[in-house]
Amino acid sequence: MKKNLPILLIIFLLNFRLASAQSLLGFNDKNAKKQLDLESQFDARLNAKNLQEWLKQMSSKPHYVGSPHDRDNAVYMRDLFRSWGYEARIDTSYTLFPTPKLRQLELVSPTTFKAALVEPALKEDATSSQLKDHLPTYNCFSANGDVTAELVFVNYGTPADYEILEKMGISVRGKIVIVKYGNSWRGLKPKLAAEKGAIGCLIYSDPKDDGYGQGDVYPAGPFRNEHGVQRGSVLDLPVQPGDPLTPNYGHTKNAKKLDLKDATTIMTIPVLPISYGDALPLLKAMGGRLAPESWAGQLPIAYHIGPGPAKVHLKLEFDFKVEPLYNVIAVMKGSEFPDQWILRGNHHDGWVFGAADPLSGMVAEMEEARAIGELTKTGWRPKRTIVFCAWDGEEPGLLGSTEWAETFQDELQKKAVVYLNSDGNERGFLYAGGSHTLEKFFNQVSRSVIDPQKNVSVSDRLRATMLVNGSPDSKNEAKNRSDIRIGALGSGSDFTPFLQHLGISAMNVGFGGEGEGGEYHSIYDSYDMYVRFKDPDFSYGVALAKTMGRTVLRLSESEVLPFDFQSFANTMQMYGDEVEKLLESQKAKTEENNQMIKDGTFAAASDSKKPYTLKILDEVPYINFAPLKNALLRLEKSANTYASLMKNADALNAEKLKTLNDILYKAERSLLSTEGLPMRPWYKHQIYAPGYYTGYGVKTMPLIRESIEQRKWKDAEEGVMITAKALDKFTKQIDTAIEILK
Repeated sequence: MKKNLPILLIIFLLNFRLASAQSLLGFNDKNAKKQLDLESQFDARLNAKNLQEWLKQMSSKPHYVGSPHDRDNAVYMRDLFRSWGYEARIDTSYTLFPTPKLRQLELVSPTTFKAALVEPALKEDATSSQLKDHLPTYNCFSANGDVTAELVFVNYGTPADYEILEKMGISVRGKIVIVKYGNSWRGLKPKLAAEKGAIGCLIYSDPKDDGYGQGDVYPAGPFRNEHGVQRGSVLDLPVQPGDPLTPNYGHTKNAKKLDLKDATTIMTIPVLPISYGDALPLLKAMGGRLAPESWAGQLPIAYHIGPGPAKVHLKLEFDFKVEPLYNVIAVMKGSEFPDQWILRGNHHDGWVFGAADPLSGMVAEMEEARAIGELTKTGWRPKRTIVFCAWDGEEPGLLGSTEWAETFQDELQKKAVVYLNSDGNERGFLYAGGSHTLEKFFNQVSRSVIDPQKNVSVSDRLRATMLVNGSPDSKNEAKNRSDIRIGALGSGSDFTPFLQHLGISAMNVGFGGEGEGGEYHSIYDSYDMYVRFKDPDFSYGVALAKTMGRTVLRLSESEVLPFDFQSFANTMQMYGDEVEKLLESQKAKTEENNQMIKDGTFAAASDSKKPYTLKILDEVPYINFAPLKNALLRLEKSANTYASLMKNADALNAEKLKTLNDILYKAERSLLSTEGLPMRPWYKHQIYAPGYYTGYGVKTMPLIRESIEQRKWKDAEEGVMITAKALDKFTKQIDTAIEILK
């Protein structure tokens, strides 16, 4: 059977493609043919050598916020955009950007050890010798601190990990935690530790997750070596991205700034990332209870939780200075609808050389822009305005895009049709997340781009891997659903201010899965690393340019903007079912916990001599989901009606067509709430948000879902009403569009 699997997959996918064939969304038949011809011309102008040349140049020196090469790269891109026919400029914002003045970590008992905190140069990596010019290993927006305390090992430092510690009777109050990278966003690790009373935090990459447990380490292979360290921001992104000194408004030159002591998104305890080489002596010196088997990493030790006897001294001091941000904005005005903007962005700043993250995605965007500029030489002009953006300051906390979006928020809410994002890129499989109103449209795009390795569409290749390697649910959808469901967006890249603060429909797209490695946020994210292990011939950079280039061009040229509401309604129903099931799971968990206490039994522990202790949980109340269910039924009905009337769009005059398109691209705004989410009002979207305790990871219908997870039952009931109200506002927008089409 296994021998025949590839043949069967090919037959299945060919049949599936024929069965799901459809006209080009947003175009009549005549204009669809013209559009496909335009895309063929676009493809013919793409050249992988350009991506390679630009990547080598832009990654030749460190280009973090405030560095000379950061500014040089911005000027370099601006001038290239101008040479391609764009009105290009650098919009300068400002931001708080702390950098280290002092970093010290030492084991003081029961033995002594001083951490090196250095990534050494390698002869196989040409740029790694620039040791004096790059940022040292640190976590941006850590607090200053000089603390000495016993260590406690807290696994990945998630809420579930702290639940286990509490059941063991182990507290981190007054301690320094040591935590593994992975399973949650880094900024949540010190945040949660501080909430539990810890006074310091060390984050290390365990080789099981990010090192020799995955394969050969750099430079022999792509994985993180014993000296590699993951830099990164610990700004409280789930509360609000952007400059902490100018919340909710752009940090322009004359903007009013908060005092540093009043900034609410800066971490409250000192936190430092370290290599697994520096972590090993600390973990080896720990005692106390053995960690559960699932917590053990792959260092050559028995993993103990502590507290102690290992005691460490951590001292950090930062220069909290303000630096400029250089956002490159390149505009090609639309010939028919200049006030409808298609925004396309990627960031250009890196922690050090940033070849993979972010420049591999940035150079693909640049090649898209160059090829579109070449098309204008044939006499073609886009109908809608296309805006290419190269953001600065993404790495420290989405600083450039957030400050720009907050500065121009009124104009963006009037004119922005969509925001299209990418970040790092490598060979492998297509991934896409975004507004589900764009799902059907993007599926059409992905069926038209050929995978450079497999010679099938990138959509077919993704579906094939879902059929073979996916979860039971994804396998079922791959077999039975005509479109591949796109993911929902949490945070972690520059789509956040546009989608979740301003209500602009957004997509985040790239390729990956076959260029894995441990260079992330280290000195070894270099040109040499990239061309050896990531995308040697830049064919997947070209694939990204084709995918996003088509996305831009179809949105620019379509008669009716290709938003679809049936996919959105289908996904919202899925989210509604999930939150109901989540409540039921909380009931089951509560009953099991309380019954175990009643019976005098306890969950199994790694050390049976020290059983877990449990606490009585309050009963889970009834929550009325009827308002949400009814809103979802109304949404589904209107979505189906709109789809059935789309054939009437060809008969609309220019004025009605413009009115229809205005409704379509502004519909996402109706999913915002002016009050925003609890504890973080900057996040206004009621369907998509980063999790308060997951960071990058998305929480859909977040007010309902997180209230249930956190056992805030009154908030959950209110969340049902608020989410239903947002969906009803969205449905009214569809109903208005329906009246135009009737």
